[in-house]
Amino acid sequence: MKILIVEDEIVAARGLERMLRELLGSKISSLRIEKSLIGSQCFIQENEIDLLFLDLNLDGDIGFDLLQEASAASFLTIITSGNTAEAIRAFEYGVLDFVPKPISKDRITKALEKYKTNNGQTKTRYIGIKQDDRLNLIATKDILYVQSFDKRVKVFQKNGEMLVHNKSLDSILKVLPAHFLRIHRSYIVNSKQINKIKTSAGGSYQLELNTGTKLKMGRNYYKELKAKL
Repeated sequence: MKILIVEDEIVAARGLERMLRELLGSKISSLRIEKSLIGSQCFIQENEIDLLFLDLNLDGDIGFDLLQEASAASFLTIITSGNTAEAIRAFEYGVLDFVPKPISKDRITKALEKYKTNNGQTKTRYIGIKQDDRLNLIATKDILYVQSFDKRVKVFQKNGEMLVHNKSLDSILKVLPAHFLRIHRSYIVNSKQINKIKTSAGGSYQLELNTGTKLKMGRNYYKELKAKL
C-alpha cells in the first residue's frame, strides 16, 4: 500500500505515521509526508498512491483544491481535521472517512476498515472526473450506472453523457452513497433509477432502468438486490 500524509504539523504527521506502521506493517510499500498544499499536489502528479490522509488546514491554505483533485484520482482519501464543519463539506467530494483530531489508534483502525470494505455510509454528492486538463464535478444524483473499463470505469449520466473515470469499480463503490448497488462484476447502478428486473426461463437476469437501458445482472446479486428494493 502506498500512502501519502498531507499534514503541516510534524508531530501529528509522525504520530499518524507511527500508528499506520503499527497497524499495517509490511502492507505499507511506501509512506510519504508532505507539509504543504503545493508539495502534495506535485507529489501526486508524479507518483502513484493508494490512500491519502489529508488535513484540510495547511499553514493557512485550505485543502479543498487538493480534495477536488483527489476525487478525480484513482486513490481514496481520509480526512484528518479538528474542524467538523469542514468534514461535512468534505464528504460531498467522496472522502472515505473523517478522523477527528486528536487522532486515536482506535479511530484510525476503523478508518482502515472502511478502506478495506464498502459500508455504504458515505454522503458523496460530487465525483470529480478529469477530461484532458479540465476537472468536471459530476453530481452523484445524475449518475445512472457505472461500468468497469480497462481498470477504470465509465460513468453514464441521466443526460446521456458518458465520462471515463480513473477509479476501479471497487474503489468508486466505496465512496458512492448507499443507494448505488453492485448488480454484476462489471456494473454498479443507481437504485433510484431502476424500473424493473427481468428474469428468463434459463435463469438469467436483466435490469431495466427508467431510461430504458438494459443491463446484465449477476445471479449472485439478484437476491440481495430484491431484498433492498
